[in-house]
Amino acid sequence: MAVQDAAVLSERQTGVSSEERRVIFASSLGTVFEWYDFYLYATLAPFFAALFFPPGNDTAALMSAFATYAAGFLIRPFGAVIFGRIGDIVGRKYTFLMTIMIMGLATFAVGLLPTFKDIGWTAPVLLVTLRLLQGLALGGEYGGAATYVAEHARPGQRGLATAWIQTTATLGFFLALLVIGVCRFYFFPTQAAFAGPELYAGWRWPFYVSLALLAFSVYIRLKLHESPVFLKMKEEGRGSKSPIIDSFFTYPNNKYVLLALLGATAGQGVVWYTGQFYALFFLTLTAKVDILTAYCMVGLSLLIGTPFFLFFGWLSDRIGRLKIILTGCAVAAASYLFLFPMLLNAVNPDLVKFINTNKVTLTTDTKECNFHIFVGPWSKFTDCDRAKDFLTKAGLSFETVHKDGAKNELIIGQQKIASFSADAANEALIVSGYPNIKKEQKDGKTVYTPVAANSAKIDWVTTMAILTTFLIYVTMVYGPIAAFLVELFPTNIRYTSMSLPYHIGNGWFGGMLPLLATAIVAW
Repeated sequence: MAVQDAAVLSERQTGVSSEERRVIFASSLGTVFEWYDFYLYATLAPFFAALFFPPGNDTAALMSAFATYAAGFLIRPFGAVIFGRIGDIVGRKYTFLMTIMIMGLATFAVGLLPTFKDIGWTAPVLLVTLRLLQGLALGGEYGGAATYVAEHARPGQRGLATAWIQTTATLGFFLALLVIGVCRFYFFPTQAAFAGPELYAGWRWPFYVSLALLAFSVYIRLKLHESPVFLKMKEEGRGSKSPIIDSFFTYPNNKYVLLALLGATAGQGVVWYTGQFYALFFLTLTAKVDILTAYCMVGLSLLIGTPFFLFFGWLSDRIGRLKIILTGCAVAAASYLFLFPMLLNAVNPDLVKFINTNKVTLTTDTKECNFHIFVGPWSKFTDCDRAKDFLTKAGLSFETVHKDGAKNELIIGQQKIASFSADAANEALIVSGYPNIKKEQKDGKTVYTPVAANSAKIDWVTTMAILTTFLIYVTMVYGPIAAFLVELFPTNIRYTSMSLPYHIGNGWFGGMLPLLATAIVAW
């Protein structure tokens, strides 16, 4: 932080003033609601993926939903530039009032969208448009809130003060899980009632709730005053007339932007989304844990881990920011490869036993297989794609063997299928002892129904230890990051300069993680 900033703040008494507490509370609460809005989509994507994309391939529809989810992340750096410039010229307070209005209204509108069945490809186009608006808004929100709080905090306390902002993403995620869980299991207990296309369907109500949260957030933020550091800068005529040029095309600020991106936020973003979102998707999609149990697991880990954001923010005031961030990245990268298999064994040991005793091989003409990320009218799904889709949804590891002209021969343990079909593959799974499917007769037809992991066999101690460890990694890399970024740049370009590397690191490196991981697993 610039010397002038410290001079302004040092004029105040020691201890946390009522104004500082009000700033931290109002900024953090509004940002919690904004993260809630943003992450509703990610959490609900597995429910409504089939509503907004064409039927025929569940994994492709899910990846399309994740691609739309990722679009919100890809646009975030542009929001950082647009709103960062406004924030450095007009002011912090009014800029993040704009961002929360855009976010709240776009989120509410998602709940009103007609489905693919109703309006065809217009449905995903509208969904992507709203996700882009959400991403633009979030691109301006975080930098504004973090800068605003940091400019009210005194030197030596910025790590702890801005750590409250760092808790907001996790608390917003927790709030999204809570509201979705209440809607899903208390008001809309059946799958048809929750995941249907109707305007009163259960999945839509969490989006409707965002309108009330928006009104509350705007009311609180209207009562705040502008940052004293920003006002002092404006009085002295030190403001930047072109913060984008001064941030990204002027040395040494452009060097610090690259340092912030490649040295901190890129790795931090990957750790953040792996430890929270990919962990949730892994539990529900791969490990076959029922959704309520998975929500409880992740929600409990969030409650246990959230105080550590404040601890590592406080610790960064004493030993430095960067060493904590880099340590968290290094430890996470070194341990993920064995923690995820341990997590699978802890929550679904029957599936692990099946995988270890039944080798799965798909013999196919790989020239016919496609790598699907962004699915649209141009996408074509072959039998090879359907076979991989089936095995991926089953949570199975499988070997792909290339053979010219092969008709997707599938071997599951001792069972051999000459040409893939879903019914034949399901029957082979049942005969081989696959634990997460059952065969039933309904209306004279054979139906294969998914079965959740046996809850009686879940090792809760190990599971919660692993999920909480993921959260500790998140708090190490995320707790000190706001103070680290704020202190890299001078007041007149701070909003713009810190927002862009943050949202490239978190939006592009972290936000693309669920989409790319799902696509790679399917491939």
